[in-house]
Amino acid sequence: MTEATVYQLAQVNIGRLKAPLDSPQLKAFVDNLDPVNADADSADGFVWRLEDESGDATDIAVFGDEWLIINMSVWRDTNALTAYMYQGRHREMLARRREFFERVQEAMVALWWVPAGHRPTVAEAESRLLHLRANGPTPYAFTLRTSYPPQGAEPVTALEIPDDLGCPA
Repeated sequence: MTEATVYQLAQVNIGRLKAPLDSPQLKAFVDNLDPVNADADSADGFVWRLEDESGDATDIAVFGDEWLIINMSVWRDTNALTAYMYQGRHREMLARRREFFERVQEAMVALWWVPAGHRPTVAEAESRLLHLRANGPTPYAFTLRTSYPPQGAEPVTALEIPDDLGCPA
């Protein structure tokens, strides 16, 4: 079994809403949740995503803050995640994120490797985000700009991410 099949990439991103989900300001975001999630579900390299009974994760608490929403998923690798993130409907919504979410200085996105078949918990995601905020990118929690191979300690080459769409380092 190769290292690529032993490990998969977990990702979490959280956002602080600018308004309630049922507000006119967030209508475009809410209207695109199901189509964007369907695109992810059918994307090459997609493995799993966190969801509740409604089919998304907007009602799942993170950091005990009702204004934060969470998105968490597992992918085959960084290439599969990047290919999905920066194309189609997801790219369009990512470009509009400032309409829906507050700008936050601390890390709101973290990546880490999990054993194939593992489904990360919200507590695990919170731990990875807090670690990234405190320590910067490490093999325990990293970003697309500074990623690590599965179980590796050496950074891999930074990916080229458009400045207007990238995740903070």
